[in-house]
Amino acid sequence: MNFGPNLNYIYYVTVGLQAICALHCIRKGNQNRWLYIIIFLPIIGSLIYFFSEIFTKGQLRNVQSGMGAVIQPAGSIRKLQEQLKFRDTFENRVALGDAYLATGQTEKAIELYEKSHTGVFTENEYLLSQMIVAYYKAHRDEDIIPLAQKLYKSPQFPRSYAHMLYAIALGNTGKPELAEKEFKTMSSRFSCFEQRYNYGLFLIKQGREGEAENIFNEMLGEADHLSSREKRDSRQWFVAAKDALRNLEKATY
Repeated sequence: MNFGPNLNYIYYVTVGLQAICALHCIRKGNQNRWLYIIIFLPIIGSLIYFFSEIFTKGQLRNVQSGMGAVIQPAGSIRKLQEQLKFRDTFENRVALGDAYLATGQTEKAIELYEKSHTGVFTENEYLLSQMIVAYYKAHRDEDIIPLAQKLYKSPQFPRSYAHMLYAIALGNTGKPELAEKEFKTMSSRFSCFEQRYNYGLFLIKQGREGEAENIFNEMLGEADHLSSREKRDSRQWFVAAKDALRNLEKATY
């Protein structure tokens, strides 16, 4: 049963923007200051980095080129493929992997990420986070768990997208108690709407529809108390919660 809307477009734009910011950050040597923010707060962190570090007159051409890569991914992929042929480096492999991931070519992305996951890069947090996303898209839940455990002690991990995927993977691999423990750490009021929505889906899978319904109703009740910007940023999860409630209601008849 499908409990949410098709969010692929939003996902692809988010991944594309995150990739642009992360690669710019690495090239400029800003890793220590910014990379954690970009990885673990993909939308907010990338937007902050974009407007504070990239969006300058001197770099406007590069920004336009980067955004064109999101809008016209085929041309970007060809360019990145040529760059990788010329210089087979960690940076070029991950850049092409990100482009594959953003365009739904998940297996190709995984191949490049796994090739890059060696030596000093086995602990690279950006790569680990991207591998988690790719494994999730490929339904390889068992492979998510050890990577997420490498990131677990990072200060940014508890509220990150990777953390949510870790909780989902635990639930999908027969570890519901551990999954629920992780979901509960991401259940702050007036925030974490994507995480809470997925917690609700987890509860439905466990046959706990009433608890899931409570979560969805709490989310929708909090929406009225958010600012217009906050409500807009989380709109897709409020829509998804409404859809889930409608499906739960239908299932009772």
